[in-house]
Amino acid sequence: MDSHSLVPATALLSLPIAQMRSVFQPQDVERRLAKLPEREHEHLRSTYQRMLERGPERFQVKPCGVPEMASLYEQLPNFGDVLDDVRRHVALAQDSRDGLEVTPMLLLGPPGIGKTHFARKLAELLGTGMTLVPMNAMTAGWLLSGASSQWKGSRPGKVFEALVDGQYANPVIVVDEIDKAGTDAQYDPLGALYNLLEHDTAQSFVDEFAEVAIDASQVIWITTANDERGIPDPILNRMNVFEIDLPSPEEARRIARNLYASIRAAHDWGRLLAPEPADDVIDLLGSMAPREMRRALMTGFGNARLARRDAIRVEDLPRPAGGGRGRIGFVQ
Repeated sequence: MDSHSLVPATALLSLPIAQMRSVFQPQDVERRLAKLPEREHEHLRSTYQRMLERGPERFQVKPCGVPEMASLYEQLPNFGDVLDDVRRHVALAQDSRDGLEVTPMLLLGPPGIGKTHFARKLAELLGTGMTLVPMNAMTAGWLLSGASSQWKGSRPGKVFEALVDGQYANPVIVVDEIDKAGTDAQYDPLGALYNLLEHDTAQSFVDEFAEVAIDASQVIWITTANDERGIPDPILNRMNVFEIDLPSPEEARRIARNLYASIRAAHDWGRLLAPEPADDVIDLLGSMAPREMRRALMTGFGNARLARRDAIRVEDLPRPAGGGRGRIGFVQ
């Protein structure tokens, strides 16, 4: 009997396979460090020293089989097409020495429908880390690619930090609200993506602060947007675009039930509350955008406990602003 026969098949599928991958060449770092003036660029010097101390090897992980994703289809019913695409990429990486390669994706849809939540769930599924890069109100071109060490207060970009300071060679990086990236005449916050979203050029991505080539070719890119018109065509052409709709009324009720159960299970106080919500509570939650359901439920749980009840009632929940599905905000 081999050792695998002692582990249930479902457990095997949940364990990621990891191999090591170098995300930079130490000799490049040593060369840059040797050229630094002795009494200048202390931040850059400490960055190089940290890189050499940690070494270049990072985990490159992938599921050891095409994972059972029924729970994700249940939790995220309006993301079926995206989940199908992820399963195809995972299947391609099975039974081979290849790493998991996922085509960069754009999740396009109205705010509050769970795009960022989906990204977190995907990172959990794949067994890798996640870095969130919010682009709204960000005008600095160095957010992704770093700022030159010649500038006061300069620092590495988010890609460098995720790969050098993180544990994984293939983290999920979410560029949130990419259509809201501010631009001015001097900086382009999205400029780095032209190279980062192309597998070949991402293999030798150079952060402007460290000026050392980093292998970002294994990064799993997820971008989100409300409107594709604010995204340059060359970037759109580098991604698979998925239009995410608001969930149907039945899907919204299913999301509400799953969210109720997950919040209750995640807190010790959940044992004091009923295992199932009432149908009228689910109906009201189902009229809200998914983002607002969690906030509404937390309000409802709190009001129920203040009243010394174990069940949430409709009157415990805030009313959606405007009274319509998909509207953001509450009237207390």
